[in-house]
Amino acid sequence: MAMDADDLEPPKKKADLKNLEVMSIEALNDYIADLETEIARVRETIAAKEAARKSADSFFKT
Repeated sequence: MAMDADDLEPPKKKADLKNLEVMSIEALNDYIADLETEIARVRETIAAKEAARKSADSFFKT
């Protein structure tokens, strides 16, 4: 049976949600900025992996 790349990743665990009710407006804005930075980092990683896959696919095509 073929191994899938997802088999190599650890099981996904949902992130603990923050209690937004106790956070100030400034803290909420900082939290949003942190999340947007993390989203951008994830998107860059996805783009790099897609480019690597595309390169590998074109290399192994006959």
